[in-house]
Amino acid sequence: MKKSFLFVAVLISFAASAQNDDRATLSKLNATFIHNFVTNDTVSHNKIIHPDFVYISSGGNVIPRKEYMRDWAHGFDSKVFKYWDYRDETIRIFGSTGTGATFALVRSINKFTTVNNGKETTGMTIYTDTYIKENGIWRCVQAQITKLDPKFYRGDDKIARKYIDGI
Repeated sequence: MKKSFLFVAVLISFAASAQNDDRATLSKLNATFIHNFVTNDTVSHNKIIHPDFVYISSGGNVIPRKEYMRDWAHGFDSKVFKYWDYRDETIRIFGSTGTGATFALVRSINKFTTVNNGKETTGMTIYTDTYIKENGIWRCVQAQITKLDPKFYRGDDKIARKYIDGI
């Protein structure tokens, strides 16, 4: 009986450790995802998105990987974006880590300030990226973004990273 309890305790401890490792990996991937956007880095971005990736825009358009990557190369214009951050990161992992298909939802909020025709605008979006783990590697299979109504804006206390005046 004691050996069975010890074995279960070791398994639970191993699973918790694996999930913490996955959480740290996913947080790093989220940071890379955002950095890739701000720097228009398609080479790095290609490595973290799944071959079957799709993007769902704030208008509801489903954009396939090839079109998404074409747009990614020039999506962030430092002449337009004067401020960008991501904040309030939440990572939810589903499935058994290390034992088959595992997926995760990574959600954060972006705050941005843009200047168009001399007019400055600040807004926020919330996104959810869906990751799957195959052969020990996490890749984003879907990204979806939604504009936030100002009544749901979040404060600056949970900013993960800021990009000011371009980068």
